[in-house]
Amino acid sequence: MNPKSFRRRQFLLASGYGTVIASSKSQLFGSPFLAKKSVAAVVTVYRKNSHADVILGKILEGWKQDGGEGPELRLASLYVDQVPKDDLSAGLAAKYGFRIASNIQDAITLGTDSVSVDGVLSIGEHGEYPVNGKGQTLYPRRRFFEEIASAFSRFGKVVPVFNDKHPGPIWDDAKAMYERAKELNIPWMAGSSLPLSFRTPDETLRWGSPVDACLGVGYSGLDIYGFHTLEFLQCILERRNRAENGVRAVQCLSTNAIPRLLQEGLIREELFDAALASSLTNRHTVLESRSEDGGVFLIEYVDGLVAPVLMLPGLASGISATVKSGNTTLSVRAEERPEPRYPHFAYLLKGVEQMIHTGKPAYPIERTMLTAGTLDRLLTSRKETNRRIETPELRISYSPVDYPYAPHIDLGKQF
Repeated sequence: MNPKSFRRRQFLLASGYGTVIASSKSQLFGSPFLAKKSVAAVVTVYRKNSHADVILGKILEGWKQDGGEGPELRLASLYVDQVPKDDLSAGLAAKYGFRIASNIQDAITLGTDSVSVDGVLSIGEHGEYPVNGKGQTLYPRRRFFEEIASAFSRFGKVVPVFNDKHPGPIWDDAKAMYERAKELNIPWMAGSSLPLSFRTPDETLRWGSPVDACLGVGYSGLDIYGFHTLEFLQCILERRNRAENGVRAVQCLSTNAIPRLLQEGLIREELFDAALASSLTNRHTVLESRSEDGGVFLIEYVDGLVAPVLMLPGLASGISATVKSGNTTLSVRAEERPEPRYPHFAYLLKGVEQMIHTGKPAYPIERTMLTAGTLDRLLTSRKETNRRIETPELRISYSPVDYPYAPHIDLGKQF
């Protein structure tokens, strides 16, 4: 069988989307669902190319946001926390007929005395919010979730909830959200779009492989893109030959430490070169330049694996993960293609669609909780003069699932 055809089949079967059919247009994004499910969305801001736009826009306007086919979801209502001058929500509501809600409960009940939607999308990204001393933008993700959960509790019904990016971002907030979801038995998933995005090369770690060493590379801000980088690395490392049991300790160092870590062997030379090449990053520039905004994340897993992650804003041009497994070195870059309309969000939304129709998360929330907690503790280490922090709260065990990412086929035939 052709490898690409096999990958398509894997995608469909792993996602519960039936058998491959002849039309390539429908192979990945055709749906077995008989009727659209209604969703409420709770967002911080809705402007062009915001996360609200590139997620909800695909429900309103199709996978490519060009009026074509889209998910079997219908946007019934929208609550917007901030409405800047370039807001799109009012115009889209007039065009597509969804409700602009005055508050989160109203979005979920549609003005009635019951939960009147089949799912909720909470998108707490972008907008003007305060930043704390650790550099974390304090998006109201916990407030959104608490009000969603309160509506469920008040009216005696829960529906699936998707939380864009990481809960929190502060660990105490993420933990409170997790415990509330467990208390009410809310089907809940969260996370970055990058674990589902296209990869160069189109590969991942073989399931159950040993991992001898690894290295991640990321770019941009430690808070906003540190999460993307850690979750991309985690979605590969979770496939290693021991069930994931969490993180023992973390430390954030200055990028000045990179030469020393190479000399000590904590960062392996061959992985360093492979990771920089994969992320389109110049070795000489990394070794000679220092970025006050960057950092080296050191993550010690419970099973003994140490994962260094180089956050190189202004130096790296992509997110990559490099893994040494026996005699094999795997190095892959996560792609963030802008066209058609940031397609990695289409793959993320496909997982959300699956959860809303089946009532079961497409992949475990615990992966995102582990990543969120790890990032929070790393940013704490950075603020507290790079101290090593033991993390008993991050001994989070979970069983990963073999959920697929975007395959490399003609973009025009995917949607």
